[in-house]
Amino acid sequence: MPLTGTGAVVTPAADAGHGVGAFNVVQLEHAEAVVAGATTAGSPVVLQISENAVRYHGALAPLAAAVLAVAEAAPVPVAVHLDHATDADLVAEAVRLGFSSVMFDASALDYEANVRATAEVVARCHAAGVWVEAELGEVGGKDGVHAPGARTSPDEAVAFVAATGVDALAVAVGTSHTMLTRDAVLDFELIRMLRAALPVPLVLHGSSGVADEHLTLAVTHGMTKINIATHLNHVFTTAVRQALTENPTLVDTRRYLAPGRAAMATEVARLLTVLNAPVVQPATERV
Repeated sequence: MPLTGTGAVVTPAADAGHGVGAFNVVQLEHAEAVVAGATTAGSPVVLQISENAVRYHGALAPLAAAVLAVAEAAPVPVAVHLDHATDADLVAEAVRLGFSSVMFDASALDYEANVRATAEVVARCHAAGVWVEAELGEVGGKDGVHAPGARTSPDEAVAFVAATGVDALAVAVGTSHTMLTRDAVLDFELIRMLRAALPVPLVLHGSSGVADEHLTLAVTHGMTKINIATHLNHVFTTAVRQALTENPTLVDTRRYLAPGRAAMATEVARLLTVLNAPVVQPATERV
């Protein structure tokens, strides 16, 4: 299936009250697991490569080539997204490589500087037909930059979207990045207010720290693009650790990465149900 535009997945989902799973990829097995899970659920999905993942690999292009190939071979709609980019040059590279969308994160700047930097990126991306997400309100927990108790002001969010022209907005409503426990307390009334005020879909970052029932409620109250990374890494690593513990002489990486991939695929399929993801084809039993 041809690469799907992120906006083509997220915007109709927002209109219909569905959630869209946006799952981060660090290695090829992650991308394969996410697509397998999405295929089982019969739902579209977003594969995300973060600036941190690019830094880990030392370059964007090799991982991007693999992820784009996995997306294009998928039987369900799959978009490819650059996540949490603070470097405008990295954004430009992702656009050249064919990404569906980018998330430009200037939230560490003051409001006016965030607006200026984001508007410049939006103008360049829109000229190339690329969808842009930005962040307002400093979602907690990322690299020590963001304030854990921050909340996005609806009035400021309206002004920010109008000034920058972004296509989606990540907002601070109680989550925090890289949480290992699922006990974040969301401000559902603020989510409802933001959804009512804004003409663009809302994005929930730090969703790994949110319990299943609260993820469902977040979507019900107006969140659409739900970013999950740490939770799936935990699922993957737990399965790998179990395989190595049970077989301490294993040296073939395929023998322990395969259980991690399978566990992650199963969890992706389950999470898409939790998020009330749109169903675009009958679910399969592949995972």
